[in-house]
Amino acid sequence: MAATAAALVRALSSPPSPSPPLSSRPRPRALRGDTLLSLREKPRARVVCAAAASGSSNFGNQTSLMPPFSFTLDEGFSRSKKPYRWQRVLLKVSGEALAGDHTENIDPKITMAIAREVASVTKLGVEVAIVVGGGNIFRGASWAGCSGLDRSSADYIGMLATVMNAIFLQATMESIGIPTRVQTAFRMSEVAEPYIRRRAVRHLEKGRVVIFAAGTGNPFFTTDTAAALRCAEINAEVVLKATNVDGVYDADPRHNPNARLLETVSYHEVTTRDLSVMDMTAITLCQENNIPVVVFNLQKPGNIAKAIVGEKVGTFIGCTGNQEQNGNALHEERRLVNEA
Repeated sequence: MAATAAALVRALSSPPSPSPPLSSRPRPRALRGDTLLSLREKPRARVVCAAAASGSSNFGNQTSLMPPFSFTLDEGFSRSKKPYRWQRVLLKVSGEALAGDHTENIDPKITMAIAREVASVTKLGVEVAIVVGGGNIFRGASWAGCSGLDRSSADYIGMLATVMNAIFLQATMESIGIPTRVQTAFRMSEVAEPYIRRRAVRHLEKGRVVIFAAGTGNPFFTTDTAAALRCAEINAEVVLKATNVDGVYDADPRHNPNARLLETVSYHEVTTRDLSVMDMTAITLCQENNIPVVVFNLQKPGNIAKAIVGEKVGTFIGCTGNQEQNGNALHEERRLVNEA
C-alpha cells in the first residue's frame, strides 16, 4: 500500500511529457480536385482561422503553423435577390394554347418556348408551379352526351388528356436542364407522383418546377378551378392564365372590332358583367382567397417571363387599394402558418 502511494506521488510531481511537434502529426487528407469543384458550385462563405504566431501554455511555448485569420464571402453569396413582385406563382396553360396552329395536338415549338421562359425566371429564384389543361386532346364538356358518353366519364377522359400534356411538357423542360416533377390528382405511379401538398411545396423550395395534372381529380370541375385550388393549397401568390388572347376585353374582339382591352378588372366586375375569363367556381375561389389572376397572351415572346416576375402584361384581375393590402396580409399569414 505504501509503495502504491509513493508511486502515485512521483507520477504527480514529475513534469508532463512534451507534446509531439506539429510537423510530426498526421495532416488531414487533401481534397480531390473534383471535390473542390463541387464545393465551388454554390456560393458559400470561406472561413480561415489560426492561433497567434506564437503563444504559451502551462506546458511551454507553442508555435502555430496556421495562416492568419480571415473571413471572405463569395461574390454570389452576398448578392441579394431582386425583390420581384411574385416569389411563388401558378401558371395555368390551356390545352388549346399548347396546340398552336392546331396542325398537331401539341406544338413542340410552343412547349419549348414555355420551357425556355420558365427556365429564365427560375434562375432568378422565382418558384413556378404549372397546371395544364387538356382541351387540345379531349374536352369532356364538349363530348358529354355524345354516343352515350355521360359527363363523368367524359371528364375523366379529359383528365387523362391533361396528364399527356404534363408528361410532354416535363420532357421538354428536362431536355434543357429544368428539374421538373409531375403530380397527378389520382394515382398513376408509373408515370408521375401522386399529388401531396407538402411534397409539392418542398419541390418548389428546392427550385424544381411542379406540373399538376388530372385537374382536381373529380368530374364537373374545370382545370381553371384546379388552378385556383392548387394555388391556394401551395400558397402561391397569383394565378397566371396563359391563353390565345391578349387579355380580357369589354366585348368579344372576334365580333366587335371596337372591343377594348381591359388592363385592370375587379372580381365583382368579372362576375356581374359575365366576362369570359374563368368559370364562376374558379373566379369565386380566387376572390374568397384574395388570389389575383393575370390573363395574358401565350403566343407573344417574353410574355410568360414578364407575367411571372410581375411586369405589366395582359389583364390584372383582383383587389385594389385597401383590399389589396388586406389580401397581401392574408397571403403572408397563410405563408407563416404553412411554414410553422
